[in-house]
Amino acid sequence: MPDRTSARTERAPVVERPDQLRNVVLIGCSGVGKTTLAESLALAAGAVGRAGRTVDGTTISDFEPIEQQHRRSVQLAVIPLEWNGAKINVIDTPGHPDFDAEVRAALRAADSAVFVVSATDPISAATRALWRECADAGLPRGIVVTKLDIARSGYEEMLTECHDAFGLGPDTLRPVFVPAYDGSRPCGSVDVLLGRTYGDPGDTPDLAQIRESLVEAISGQDDSLMERYLAGETLDTDSLADGIRREMISCALHPASAATDYGVGAAELLDLIAAVFPDPTHRRPGAPAADADAPVTAQVVRVTGDAYVGRISLVRVYAGTLRPDTFVRLSGPDHTDDATERIPTLTSPFGKQQRPVPDAVAGDLVCIGKLTNAVPGDTLCDPENPVVLDPWPLPEALLPVAVEGHTRSDDDKLAQALARLTAEDPAVRLENNPDTHQLVLWCTGEAHAEVVLDRLRNRHGVNVDLVDYRVALRETFAGSAKGHGRLVKQSGGHGQYAVCDIEVEPLPVGSGVLFEEHVVGGAVPRQFIPSVEKGVRTATAKGVATGHPLVDVKVTLVDGKAHSVDSSDAAFQAAAGLALRDAATHTTMRVLEPVDAVKIVLPDDYLGAVLGDLSARRGRVLGTENAGPGTTLLRAEVPELELARYPVDLRALTQGTAEFARGYLRHEPMPEALAAQHTQAGSGNGH
Repeated sequence: MPDRTSARTERAPVVERPDQLRNVVLIGCSGVGKTTLAESLALAAGAVGRAGRTVDGTTISDFEPIEQQHRRSVQLAVIPLEWNGAKINVIDTPGHPDFDAEVRAALRAADSAVFVVSATDPISAATRALWRECADAGLPRGIVVTKLDIARSGYEEMLTECHDAFGLGPDTLRPVFVPAYDGSRPCGSVDVLLGRTYGDPGDTPDLAQIRESLVEAISGQDDSLMERYLAGETLDTDSLADGIRREMISCALHPASAATDYGVGAAELLDLIAAVFPDPTHRRPGAPAADADAPVTAQVVRVTGDAYVGRISLVRVYAGTLRPDTFVRLSGPDHTDDATERIPTLTSPFGKQQRPVPDAVAGDLVCIGKLTNAVPGDTLCDPENPVVLDPWPLPEALLPVAVEGHTRSDDDKLAQALARLTAEDPAVRLENNPDTHQLVLWCTGEAHAEVVLDRLRNRHGVNVDLVDYRVALRETFAGSAKGHGRLVKQSGGHGQYAVCDIEVEPLPVGSGVLFEEHVVGGAVPRQFIPSVEKGVRTATAKGVATGHPLVDVKVTLVDGKAHSVDSSDAAFQAAAGLALRDAATHTTMRVLEPVDAVKIVLPDDYLGAVLGDLSARRGRVLGTENAGPGTTLLRAEVPELELARYPVDLRALTQGTAEFARGYLRHEPMPEALAAQHTQAGSGNGH
């Protein structure tokens, strides 16, 4: 067993072999105590002092100002620890659903997961969904129950809830450490396999039955262990630990333990991770073999910005050994040509510190500075042995945030700042909308938007103002109309003269603008017909009645007049625009709004509420279908104007259990009462 009084260390752990590594991601919703658990693990390993602080006085997680302000993680944090001859890379992740991209990146970097569940709260739908996702990916998982010191329910009751919530089969969830109590307060833990108590003994449960059940579960999947067990042989701890590891790797067993906010259970969890959690040599499907002597293959997990050293890339090494002053090939979807870059010094992250390390073997996590072209998901490999690893899926950013620079100076710096920001945070989607001329940051939710704006301001030194998000409205003719355009100007020298008579007819949705000419007798000379068409298309692009582009009309030039000296290309362009605007005064004009096709996957319990909400948003439900046990897929058409805040509202309506996707479908007439609010150029604010 480890020396639990080990002195605090300020050097970075270094390993020589992949089997000495454990990469473990902590997963759970906000408030369950993941960051507290991570700090307790660091304290137990002697990596931080009692205040959970690094040598520079910062915390090892939640060290960004916005994290400390809101007491909420917004990015993953890697905490390398030494324990029992192993290097354990603990990856703390945000619990808020807006930062799911960070969780997905952490899952790619990890070889196993610890699901953190609070005994004071029910298991969230998001946590259940992540469990299913990990199960589908074959990621080994364990469970830690927190907050038992303030909970009304006990450890066994919480494991029963986990069993039901995660849909586990019999014998798959087994306690390896059981809390000991001083009254109702956990004061220590009992190792089920060894029967040894850590901390204060307190009131310990009867371990005989618990141990017997665990041993049976381990032996039941291993013929040699089962033979020894049935023969009455006492199985040694190492054999049982090996059995747990095999069962974890096959996802047939999920070990459970407990931890408190004041550190009880932290050392025991480190024991468990070091002894039975898989190392990188037990590779997941599709990943390169963790061979330290193979050609280098690595993947960028995330990119952060630092005011002093610039961009820092967190990298998972899958194969080979990464060393400073070597060259790697950078490949990814954003790179048209594979680029070769030199690796500068390697560092190990620890809070805001970057501690130098000599190299990084296969399976390890390491930081590289000044990879100026790298983005999350990119592959780093030996130039002579090119490999491209698939990036992980990202949540779709569906919440629009329209911004503009606060000052001219901010405008000048904004483009460069946004380029850096989107490289650091691939969950942000940047759009320069050609229709509304707005700069739109598409985010995953309000909390994500707040972080994006904070980083623009504090990390990149650019202040922006929020402006109302606008949708791309259009206008069209409700009926046929005639228009007359006459331009006559005489101010000395050559004047300007052109007359156009047109007829306008509405066309079906999606037809665009069609121009024809039926001029007889040369009333408009042939050389000016293209000028008329150009004037028509210029006017339709700007709009003639409401300030929105005119679409789905046929414009026919039927007559006109010209002057042998004063007519010109510019004159006929202007006359065509006047004729089109005149025609708009002789019929009803309709405002067209974009309509999106929407797909929503949600639990059946919330179907009625979501249907009612869609009706209030002028949505048309096309149908529903079964999407799995207790789940429905709903298809609808909804005006884009009604969807600006839909990601936030849908999450509140379904307690974060629904997912939705959207895509542009078509433009269609807006109700007249609503259209009256959008007859000025540039209007169209989202609700």
